[in-house]
Amino acid sequence: MASVASAAAKRFKLVFFVPPASLAACKTAIFAAGAGRYPGAGNYTECCWSSLGTGQFRPGDSANPHIGKVGELEEVQEARVETLCMGEDTVKRAVEALKKKRNADADARNIVAMAEPQEQSKSALKKAEKQAKMAAAKAEKAAKTATLPVVGGAAKKGGDSKEIIGITVSKETDFPQWYQELVIKAELVEYYSEISGFYILRPAAMHIWNEIRAWFQERIQDMGVDETSFPMFLSAKSLEKEKEHVEGFAPELAWVTKAAHLTEKLAEEEVLQILELYAGVYERSLLCAAKPYRKTENEKFAGGYWTSTCEAYIPTNGRGIQGATSHALGQNFSKMFDITVEDPEKKGDKIHVWQNSWGLSTRVIGVMVMLHGDDKGLVLPPRVSKIQAIIIPVGITAKMTLEDKDAHMKRVDEIRASLKSAKVRVDVDSREGYTPGFKFADWEMKGVPLRLEFGPKDAANSVVSFARRDTGAKGTIPIDELATQVPALLQTIQQDLYNKADEAYKSHRLQLTQWEKVVPALDSRNVVLIPFCEEPPCEERIKEMTKSENGGEIGPDGRQLPSMGMKSLCIPFEQPEGLVQGETKCLNPECGKLAKSWTMFGRSY
Repeated sequence: MASVASAAAKRFKLVFFVPPASLAACKTAIFAAGAGRYPGAGNYTECCWSSLGTGQFRPGDSANPHIGKVGELEEVQEARVETLCMGEDTVKRAVEALKKKRNADADARNIVAMAEPQEQSKSALKKAEKQAKMAAAKAEKAAKTATLPVVGGAAKKGGDSKEIIGITVSKETDFPQWYQELVIKAELVEYYSEISGFYILRPAAMHIWNEIRAWFQERIQDMGVDETSFPMFLSAKSLEKEKEHVEGFAPELAWVTKAAHLTEKLAEEEVLQILELYAGVYERSLLCAAKPYRKTENEKFAGGYWTSTCEAYIPTNGRGIQGATSHALGQNFSKMFDITVEDPEKKGDKIHVWQNSWGLSTRVIGVMVMLHGDDKGLVLPPRVSKIQAIIIPVGITAKMTLEDKDAHMKRVDEIRASLKSAKVRVDVDSREGYTPGFKFADWEMKGVPLRLEFGPKDAANSVVSFARRDTGAKGTIPIDELATQVPALLQTIQQDLYNKADEAYKSHRLQLTQWEKVVPALDSRNVVLIPFCEEPPCEERIKEMTKSENGGEIGPDGRQLPSMGMKSLCIPFEQPEGLVQGETKCLNPECGKLAKSWTMFGRSY
């Protein structure tokens, strides 16, 4: 709701209350409408004051509350924001922006905004300008001294991500900062500054990684793969040896463990088998639409025969991301290091082995976070989430007797036991001193797929209330059906997350035959399939030709356009129709050579 004062006043104070998860997006909306601009010297913009607090309300009998239940006192964490609007038109635009945000975002439906006229004396303006300057100076000083939480050494600059509960930026407007805050606040990692580039995986991330490894390990063992442990680092001598023999090989790289085969055919079969397992990890466990493809000559592993890959897509910025690779190395490295076996057909002779290189890394978790996460935090697939369902007791008040509280918690424990017997990874949040609203936001940040609420009214009706993390959908489940309905609901969430990701990938993968449509497609956050000659010099030229001239301008959707040129992401094994061998030419207008394949290009990580 909103109220706007009379048109006679030229200066308004806009105050609104908003859930912390929607704070960044709402501030972006009002600033775009012109709020937060102070008059006078300095040209200060995006000025506001905000604080976190706890609001409370009790929905009446005729209410249909988005949060809480009819008749029960609810406490929620809220942010209070104050800002200046110069002129009635500005305050109207700002309030309208908040209304649109409330209607579009389920988490912003509790926005309450009020505007009132402010004095416009010269002294007041000078005072406001002085306060704005002081606030800007304070913010600048804080930015210089703030640190990220680290372990094992000195702090890393960039803002203390634990000072503010909730993510302070929107995924849509500041994707890099959003990601950095998310992995810290959702308790996936801690940065380790003793050695640059290292980090610590916390229990939630380790569980995801162990789930992936267990699935992958079981299948490579079925393939007859035997594991061996090698030293993690190489001597400078060995690295220089590879540099001398392989063009494009970076001498600072660590060793990549390689598999060895007797023939080229056996090696090739394994490369493709591993590629299918990669796709299984992404599509089965992490719910990312990462399809198996082949890399171009320009993008293959340096010194290898050919490289296969699973490529994923991040809708937020339209970039492709290499999910995992499986390399056919041929005999290049075995000849370099003289790795041989007895020739089974010619006794006494030796042959150099055919080698492959493959292996998963924790990079896969990062792809999952980027794809599914939102402004409230992680959104985890149930299959890999350490906790699949969190039970939060609600409606426990100071008026309840100790016996009633104990009886209620006993029923909560019975619900947990029932779900555990159904193989659901479940826990109870029985922390004292925290409101249900705080707990809701905390578990949403951590991405737990399903929230189960159980209060006195639920107990009276023999049901448990639930809320899905992925969609926010709510409902109730009879207590005696929890053991069957919760696992089924988790499977539905799993499938829905994959369908959403798959649809996003399909809708942003465009097949083009006109060069002039390429850059606009990239600027609209798509990847493109084009006829391509597969020649490295042509690919390098395409990269230069497709650099956006926008220079980081804001696109039609209000988000910054990337300026990098596109590179080849992969060549689909299953080629689309429309390319005629010997007739269709490479789409690069400067090339003129015949196209060998439909090749996927895009801006990428």
